[in-house]
Amino acid sequence: MDPTEAVLAANRRYYEAFEAKDLDAMSELWERTDRALCTHPGWATLEGWGPVAASFFALFQGGQQIQFVLTRAKATVCGDTAWVSLDENLLGDQGGVTVATTNIFVRDSEPGRWRMVCHHGSVVQSAPSRG
Repeated sequence: MDPTEAVLAANRRYYEAFEAKDLDAMSELWERTDRALCTHPGWATLEGWGPVAASFFALFQGGQQIQFVLTRAKATVCGDTAWVSLDENLLGDQGGVTVATTNIFVRDSEPGRWRMVCHHGSVVQSAPSRG
């Protein structure tokens, strides 16, 4: 598989695991080291796999179902590092919101495998209306 396609596939697996609230699949996707970083919208940055894993455990315990509609996804591969920039359009029980996101991946020792090392999401604020 082309490296760009492989990174986009890994990125899709992240959102599939999130929607399914599948901690095992999420754990399989991430690099489980101290390099792991995660900034959920509105949260302080979590550093290291332990706090990152705990955040997903906590998020997956909630009863709210979340669906992601991903737009503007663009992957860039540079050697053993890749990033995907995209908009997460979240649909849930409490309405919708757009989150501008960057996901960073590193190439694993397993050929063709990419692991997430950083997720950063920031809520997009609506422009104030004029009039």
